[in-house]
Amino acid sequence: MRPLTLARWALAALPLMLSAAVQAEPIRIAHVYGKTGPLEAYAKQSHDGLMLGLEYATNGTFEIDGRAIEVIEKDTQLDPANGRSLLEEAYADDNVDLAIGPVSSGVALAMLPVAEEYEKILLVEPAVADSITGENGNRYIFRTGRNSSQDAVANAVAIGRPGVKIATLAQDYAFGRDGITAFRNALAGTGAEIVHEEYVATDTTDFTAAGQRIFDELQDAEGERILFFYWAGGGNPMGKLQAMNPERYDIEFATGGNILSALVGYKPFVGMEGATYYYYENPSNDINKWLVEQHLERFGTPPDFFTAGGMAAGIAAVEAIRRAGSTDTEDLISTMEGMRFDTPKGEMMFRAEDHQAMQSMYHFKIRVEDDVEWAIPELVREITMDEMDIPLGR
Repeated sequence: MRPLTLARWALAALPLMLSAAVQAEPIRIAHVYGKTGPLEAYAKQSHDGLMLGLEYATNGTFEIDGRAIEVIEKDTQLDPANGRSLLEEAYADDNVDLAIGPVSSGVALAMLPVAEEYEKILLVEPAVADSITGENGNRYIFRTGRNSSQDAVANAVAIGRPGVKIATLAQDYAFGRDGITAFRNALAGTGAEIVHEEYVATDTTDFTAAGQRIFDELQDAEGERILFFYWAGGGNPMGKLQAMNPERYDIEFATGGNILSALVGYKPFVGMEGATYYYYENPSNDINKWLVEQHLERFGTPPDFFTAGGMAAGIAAVEAIRRAGSTDTEDLISTMEGMRFDTPKGEMMFRAEDHQAMQSMYHFKIRVEDDVEWAIPELVREITMDEMDIPLGR
């Protein structure tokens, strides 16, 4: 009888042993982002933030329910074709459970169909274009990063008022055009009016012609005249256009927030208003306090614009897997739709209809201190998710 009893025990125990083996497999997350290229400063912040988010959400273990988290980095070099092929590689060859990234909206748009083809989650951070969770999105796309409409609505709150005439300067690709379209829509009802839009190539360094066209349009406009910049990366168009003496036409500048190195270029514009996604002194919560303390200790600088976003993505991934009790895509989708989770910016919520994270933004006014090398986007007020009417993406 004994051999039979042992055989039966072994058969009965087999499913448990197989289950334990499955549970022990690592959770694989691909970070597909522009590690090198013109936006590498953004990319480094995003990756540092992602790792800090995974650390914070797992209490330093980098494990979820006993499964180690393995992060696989892939560098798109800001090339859409690279982004597409690297995401395919991550899903097919590396067998990742989900992917996070990229930095560029153009690269993100090339990656969206891959997530749908492989039926796996792509958590977009920090690419901004509305179309990512809009007309080009699909059910496998979620985004912790803010979208163009959130930028636009927040900036419309900050500078939209009766009698204001606005010209815009933006980069000629999805980020810039989606952003200005959203900004125009958000200004409706504020009494402000866009009288001219100017788009230039992303690598533009000479803004003379564009600036002159803007000045020509604004100089005869009645009311308060504002030039609004919607810009990512280098080039410093504000400095170049300031050198063209906009004061002679009573033209003021406005723009959204940016990374600390870019805020150095804001120092000549004391009192300039706008809205930002993040500045480390603005949110007041325990997660942001931890982030600021840890970042200062490890890197010697405060966390930056995209560090907070990367951390939000890491926290969201951990929370989704933990709450779902699974890395199965369908389980994750059902868990993430409507999911609320805490981040350095406070609470976010994935809107069920389009998977865009609803979140706070921050109305600021530029202040300068001698012992701070960058301009300080001093908080005027937090603009909560409930205050912003963000159009549905799809």
